[in-house]
Amino acid sequence: MRNHLFRCHQFDNLTVLPALAAIHLVVANFGTSSVVLARSRKQGSGNIHSALKVLDLVPTRYHNNDAEVPSHHRLINDCMYDILGAQSKQHDKIKGKVDTPRTRFRKEDMFMQIMELHRRGEITSDTSILASVLSSCADSKILTRGAQLHALIVKVGYNSSVLVGSSLISFYSRCGQLENAHRVFQDMPTKNTVSWTALISGYAQDNQVEPCLHLFALMRQSVCKPNDITFATIFCVCTNHAFLALGKSVHGLQMRMGFDSYVHVSNALISMYAKCGSIGEAQSTFESIACKDLVSWNSMIFGYSQHGLAEHCLSLLKEMEEHILPDAITFLGVLSSCRHACLVAEGRHCFQAMIEHGIKPELDHYSCMVDLLGRAGLIDEAWDLIQTMSMPPNGIIWGSLLASCRVHGSISIGIHAAEHRLKLEPGCAATHVQLANLYASIGCWGDVARVRKMMKERELKTNIGCSWIEVANKVYTFTAENRSKSQVNNVLAILDCLQLHMECKYDILIDGLECDDHEHLKLSLNTI
Repeated sequence: MRNHLFRCHQFDNLTVLPALAAIHLVVANFGTSSVVLARSRKQGSGNIHSALKVLDLVPTRYHNNDAEVPSHHRLINDCMYDILGAQSKQHDKIKGKVDTPRTRFRKEDMFMQIMELHRRGEITSDTSILASVLSSCADSKILTRGAQLHALIVKVGYNSSVLVGSSLISFYSRCGQLENAHRVFQDMPTKNTVSWTALISGYAQDNQVEPCLHLFALMRQSVCKPNDITFATIFCVCTNHAFLALGKSVHGLQMRMGFDSYVHVSNALISMYAKCGSIGEAQSTFESIACKDLVSWNSMIFGYSQHGLAEHCLSLLKEMEEHILPDAITFLGVLSSCRHACLVAEGRHCFQAMIEHGIKPELDHYSCMVDLLGRAGLIDEAWDLIQTMSMPPNGIIWGSLLASCRVHGSISIGIHAAEHRLKLEPGCAATHVQLANLYASIGCWGDVARVRKMMKERELKTNIGCSWIEVANKVYTFTAENRSKSQVNNVLAILDCLQLHMECKYDILIDGLECDDHEHLKLSLNTI
C-alpha cells in the first residue's frame, strides 16, 4: 500500500481501535493516506467511524457482470479537508494566530495548501487529491489556478491518469475553455465513460449541439458505453433544441441498456417529451416511475403548464401533497398554468397555500400573480400586489403589468409601469415602443417624440420574432420579414394554395345552404 499523501509522519498513540481493520480496507481500496489512520486512532469516536458505517450500506454496483469498486469521493474529500485543515491550523499556531472553535478549513484554501506542501516537499500528490482540487477550482471558475495545477499534474506525471484527465476536462469545460478540454481528451491514452460524458456535457452546456452529438456517436462506437449521466445530458440537448425524433431514438437505446429505472433519467425524459409537444409520452414516462422524487412531480406539473392544462396541474398538485411536500418550483408551475388559463380564484388560492406552507414568494411567483391579475383586468389589484412586495420588482413584473395595461386601456398605470421598467432595462426597445404608443393614445405627442428620439440616440431596434419546426429529422427556423430562405417561399406558396382551397370550399358551403340572408350568414361564418 502506497503512502500517497505525506511521506513521513510519526504518531504518538498506537492504540488499535475496533474499526481499524475497516479503515485499513478503505485506505487500501480508495487511496486515502495514513494520516486518516492516525486521526482515527486519536479521535476514538470521530466522524470517520460514522462514515464507514454508512459505506457498509452502499450496495456494490455491477456493470457487464463485473463488480465496480465505488470511489467514495465524498469520504476522501472530507478526510482531505480535515488533513489540510489541521496543517493550516498548525501553521497558524506557529505564527501565533488564535484558533477559534469556529475556524473551518475553507475550500478555496485547498489549492494554496496543496501547492505550498508540494513546494516544501511534504506531499506526494495523489490522483484523488488532485481531482478534488480541480473540482474546487471549477466550482470557483478560477482558470489561472487550474492551469497551474495542470502544469503540476504534467510535472509529477499524472497527466495519463483517467481520473485526473476527466477532472481536467470537466474543469476546462466549466470554465468555458472547450478547446483545452477537447485537447486534454484527445491526449488521454485511455478514456472511460466519465471522460466521454464530461466532454459531451461541456459542449451541451455551451450550446454546441453538433460536436456534442458527434461525440455521442463516437462514444457509441468505442468500447465505453453511455451511463445515466450521458443519457440525461443528451435528453437535455434534445429538450433545448426540439429534437423529438432523436430523443425517441436515444430513449429506445436507454431502455435497451437498462437505464429506464434511473429516476433522474426519467425526469429528463419527462421534460424532453413535454417541451417537444408529446405530453402523452411525458405522462406515460411519469406514471412508469416507481419512486417519484420532487423533480419528477415538478417536471410533470411544468409539462402540463406548458401545454395549457391547468386543471391537470391543480389535480396533480393535490395528488403530490399526499406523497411529498411541494416546494417553490412546484407552486411556480401551478401559478404559471393558472396564469395562462386565467384561473384567478385558483391562482389566489395557490399563492396563499404556498405562504401557508412556509414558502416565501420569489420574484417569479409575483410575476405570475401580476400577470394573472392583469390578464383578468384586475389592474388595480395587480398594482397593489406590487406595492406590497417584500422585494423590489424586476423588469419582467413591470413588463407584465405594462402589457395588461395596454390590453385593458389603463393608460396611467401603464405609463408608470413602462417608466419603471426603462429605469431597470434602458436598452429594451419593445418597452420604448409600448411607452410611445401609450403616450400617443392620450395625445401626448411631445412625449412620443421624446421617446422616439431616445430610441434613435441609443440605436435601439426591436427583436425579430423567430419560430422553428422539425420536419424529417431536420429543424427549420423562420424569422419575421426574412424571405432569404427558399423554404419560406415554398411555405408561402402552400399557404396561398390552402387559402384558395378554403375559399372554394367556403363558396360551395354557402351555395349549398338554403338561407335567404347570405350576407348575414357570411358575416357569422367569418366571426368563427
